[in-house]
Amino acid sequence: MPLKSPQDYVQSLNDGRVTYWDGEKIADITKHPRFRVPIALTANDYKYDDPEFGDLRRYKTEDGGDAHRIYQIPRNTEELNKRVELLSHTSIGTAVSSVFMALMSVKDQVAAVNPQYAENIERMYRYCRDNDLRGAEVITDPKGDRKRRAHEQDDPDLYVRIVERRKDGIVVRGAKLHITAASVIHELVVMPTKGMRQDETDYAVSFSVPVNTKGVSIINRNFAPAELNEFDYPASSHHSMPEGFVVFDDVFVPWDRVFLAGEVQLASKLAQSLGLWERTGGVVGAVESSELFVGLAQLVTEMQGKESDPVAQASIAELITYAQMLKMSLDYACRHYERTESGMVFPNTLAINAAKYYYAANYHQTVKYLHDLSGGLVLTLPSEADLRNPESGKYIRKYLHTKPNVDVEQRMRVYNLIRDLTADAYGGWHFVVALQAGGGLPAQRFMMNRIYDIRRAKEKALRAAGVRI
Repeated sequence: MPLKSPQDYVQSLNDGRVTYWDGEKIADITKHPRFRVPIALTANDYKYDDPEFGDLRRYKTEDGGDAHRIYQIPRNTEELNKRVELLSHTSIGTAVSSVFMALMSVKDQVAAVNPQYAENIERMYRYCRDNDLRGAEVITDPKGDRKRRAHEQDDPDLYVRIVERRKDGIVVRGAKLHITAASVIHELVVMPTKGMRQDETDYAVSFSVPVNTKGVSIINRNFAPAELNEFDYPASSHHSMPEGFVVFDDVFVPWDRVFLAGEVQLASKLAQSLGLWERTGGVVGAVESSELFVGLAQLVTEMQGKESDPVAQASIAELITYAQMLKMSLDYACRHYERTESGMVFPNTLAINAAKYYYAANYHQTVKYLHDLSGGLVLTLPSEADLRNPESGKYIRKYLHTKPNVDVEQRMRVYNLIRDLTADAYGGWHFVVALQAGGGLPAQRFMMNRIYDIRRAKEKALRAAGVRI
């Protein structure tokens, strides 16, 4: 199959999918203003003739065909580094297709339990790759009362579960929350939210279904209104993406699309596999945003004439440290890669979890430095409409002047970006995402405790204490 064009992608979304937003059931998302920015953002990743990123977006498959690089299984450091570079220049609507990397990374372990499931994983991966489709990471259940297990809830549907096993497939019911880009992709790839016990076999389930499958509904929420002024919202106006509340109301899944159906020993493996690739994407984004924060901090400092101020310089040094630590961590994780039995190369698990933890645990403190340098104007700056009004605009240009080489409009744009990134629409979304995407801080702590070589550290401590071992 040839690669899709942006127009092909847009047309493919008008397929009868059931989508709600602000109480409205939307018949055709391709014509609705709410979806204009999210669809345009994802469509951009289908520009294979782009002179700047076209070559980065495509690669040759083992069959000699062309495919989007989001589907390339890294086999060496060069391919791994290409994937990391791609994630720096792609939308989240495409990046979520990394769910197939997660599935392919555990395919060997799945095959040891049920070879048919492993074949299904391979088939779905190739189907989506060869048809240039996008898939969403569908993992987080509502969970109800967190003190109780899945099968102990007041409502048994608070975790996605199998309600019927048939000769031709399974029927599932439940919901998944916080599913980024669910309405603008093609396949909903459902993963277990966590490990399951033997008495929870109905909840150990993984599969993939098209978004327009009967019984699937998506209720959307976004951090920004549909129409935003680019001057006042330089980030949100271009980067908004809906979060989907995805409902499976007795959805039939054919056996050839099932990856797990009761084998509880595989539930945690599938859940953890997704965490690695999602956290890798988070760290890649953190490297980009942290460098941007340094640039913004330096700009507002210079615009205020405080470039020699020791307090300002100390704050900028803190931002530089944060940015550099993240950059070095990502570099280390890629250089000290790991490899699956089938040859997939992936970033060092411990390094990625440590980097994601450092990023999330220190993000709010880092933003505080930027806010402290910028001052209250981040929140109170007049809008572009007031700047363009001849009467109010003359006052804005007069009283926002700092020194001859600082253009007032440029200064406003810098402050607007700081507000949008850290104190408004996109910023509010990112405050939560920095902590929760890929699992909250406890998830990274768990993984670090599980895979760190504690025995080696204990032996080193005992030898240092003079204890013979």
